[in-house]
Amino acid sequence: MNNMFMGEYHHSIDEKGRIIIPSKLREKLGSEFVVTKGLDNCLFVYPKDEWTNVMNKYKELPNTKDARNFMRVFLSGATINDLDKQGRINIVPSLISYASLIKDCVIIGVNERLEIWSKENWDKFISENEANLTDIADNLFQVTM
Repeated sequence: MNNMFMGEYHHSIDEKGRIIIPSKLREKLGSEFVVTKGLDNCLFVYPKDEWTNVMNKYKELPNTKDARNFMRVFLSGATINDLDKQGRINIVPSLISYASLIKDCVIIGVNERLEIWSKENWDKFISENEANLTDIADNLFQVTM
């Protein structure tokens, strides 16, 4: 559980594309990490060792059109990043645009990775999914948690 990311943190992205990573998450993230296009119009942030695990899983995918197309989109936005002295990361303009990051952002811990959402997209996601959480859990785990 030591390497698990969890929690919800609210920060702003500045005009230079910098956002503070909460201090509780920085050590787990490490000195270098990968930021890429995630699913549902958010960004995925992987520590380097977890990125290696993800890439190893993708190498096992069949050479199908869906796999190739997914990898093209997923990897085209990937950037190696690090923290500045203030604990911020600098997000490239193409990723800012992809995730619609304007000012208010939400950083969430999702087990092996962080996700960076625009506050607007996160609020929409929560409003669309929170009421169905029991059904989602039942479908995934076949038992009520």
